[in-house]
Amino acid sequence: MKITLSTGRVIEAKEGESILISLKQAGIFLTSSCGGKGICGKCKVIVQSGDVESKSHIKLSSEEIQQGFALACMTTPSGDITVDIPKQSILTVEGQIVTGRSKDLLGLLHSTGVDIDPLSERIVLKLPKPSLDDNISDLERLKRELFANGLGCLRVPSRFMSNLARTVREKDWEITLSAIHSEDCYEITNIFPGNRKVPQYGIAVDIGTTTIVVYLIDLTDGKLVDAASIYNSQIRFGDDVITRIVNATEHGEMENLHKAVISDINDLISVLVSSRKIETESIDTIVVAGNTTMTHFFLELDPAAIREEPYIPTANIFPLSHAGELDIDVNSKVPVYSFPCVGSYVGGDIVSGVLATRMHKNKDLCIFIDIGTNGEIVIGNSEWLMAAACSAGPCFEGSGIKHGMRATEGAIENVKIDPGTFDVEIKVIGGNTKPVGICGSGMIDAIADMFLTGILNQKGKMQKEVSDRIRDGEDGLEFVVHYRKNKDIVLTEPDIENIIRAKAAIYAGFSTLLKEVDSSFDDVQKVYIAGGFGKFLSIEKAIILGMLPDMPREKFEYMGNTSVTGTYLCMLSRKLRAEAEKISKDMTYVELSVNNSFMDEYVSGMFIPHTNIDAFPTVKILMKK
Repeated sequence: MKITLSTGRVIEAKEGESILISLKQAGIFLTSSCGGKGICGKCKVIVQSGDVESKSHIKLSSEEIQQGFALACMTTPSGDITVDIPKQSILTVEGQIVTGRSKDLLGLLHSTGVDIDPLSERIVLKLPKPSLDDNISDLERLKRELFANGLGCLRVPSRFMSNLARTVREKDWEITLSAIHSEDCYEITNIFPGNRKVPQYGIAVDIGTTTIVVYLIDLTDGKLVDAASIYNSQIRFGDDVITRIVNATEHGEMENLHKAVISDINDLISVLVSSRKIETESIDTIVVAGNTTMTHFFLELDPAAIREEPYIPTANIFPLSHAGELDIDVNSKVPVYSFPCVGSYVGGDIVSGVLATRMHKNKDLCIFIDIGTNGEIVIGNSEWLMAAACSAGPCFEGSGIKHGMRATEGAIENVKIDPGTFDVEIKVIGGNTKPVGICGSGMIDAIADMFLTGILNQKGKMQKEVSDRIRDGEDGLEFVVHYRKNKDIVLTEPDIENIIRAKAAIYAGFSTLLKEVDSSFDDVQKVYIAGGFGKFLSIEKAIILGMLPDMPREKFEYMGNTSVTGTYLCMLSRKLRAEAEKISKDMTYVELSVNNSFMDEYVSGMFIPHTNIDAFPTVKILMKK
């Protein structure tokens, strides 16, 4: 039997095996918190054709059943079937392609001049056996040996006392301590009998508003073992942080928002450790970065005041927590370090990003921009740093766009429009994969070319007479990016309005911060671009759109997911953790929502590329052609 996916990929299915198992064996992982028991309801697929047997419709509404939805874990093909996997169900595992990324990360780590010195380390001790002449207690014996090894201060949580006597004697007084250095003292996080120096792993987590990414890291050599990502299932409580805060504080959903992000992280950890055959006892530390609201939800802190003037979070620097307190499915004693935040809308993900770019060590004036659900911007150098956030919305990550999706397999990542024939050439992530939607970089390409070819005017309105690809749709005028048998992939005028609002906010953020320090784009020597879709982003098209400043192209550098990169660096070096904490304390936060200059700049940016066309000289030349 065969299962044909909407992307065109065909996989084999064995008789009697569920869709979930068949997909997993083909390297396609779905979210399945319950382990395929039909309880969590997350592994939803749409059966487009063919016969299946479903054991249960638990967690499915009558409307979903009518639309062909089924739980992959409880559904077995009776013959050849065609299946569409909703984007929320897909769990992306990087597998073998992490090799190159691992080398890049190790290179970055070594370039900082630090040695591998993980936040959590394992210490093997051979304790002298007690005797009538040496009759101090087991705990005092342990502390004495640590002091003799130069480790000094040691905290032993009471939870370890009940089994301490058995543990130290099990392997003839040889033990391994897992410990983390916190507040100028070592704290025991686990005690093992015998020599358990290796294996030792860490989990680095980037909690994005739209996407969650997890890295599995070997703490002994710094190598990235594997990576996985998933849509943040908090999306069902709202696309943006404000809507989620309202749901948490006014509609009693705080606990559910916390459980949603923890469940996603558990799913990702589960698939990584199972695919790499790693025992969870080998995981020694977890480092997490996210924006301020995401961090509050993760730690289950009240986020209510974040959205109310004067916009004060519960905390910007967070005490060390433990996996058991947060219900993360690893050893309950594993320490969890949350990156410090700066302000209500500049969080640990940006501190982590600055650490990754090393701009805080650069003497030249630099700009850092993380383009995601929000557009967070940092300007500065080795002497000072200033940060702000502008609400770009989740459109660049596919949310709120009719056929929008993440930059994953099946996404249109590149668009070229012929100025004479208006034919559209597309490039799809995944090579020969059929397109199923369009990601942020594809949207920017398309809108920039639509503007240059006259399909759009400067206000972003479609000129219907220009091309027969423009037609009336459910949401008004729409442009056909790609014709399909079932449903064409289009960009609608509301989609384009969303993109223009987002790009205007980002450019206004740049301009406002530079004005705050009496500087201009001419003074900037480097622009670091981070964000999930940035690796597919055409700098040229982003400048035509008016999202990025019209600067020499060599000044732009794409940095990838700097949030998770920074967590990687922090996890492997106590010195870099101290740097991150210093960055968060030294960064000045500017609240743009009450800044009149920002609103003026924002309104000016609501045109393509901008009302001040002289600020975009290269685009001005293209418009005259």
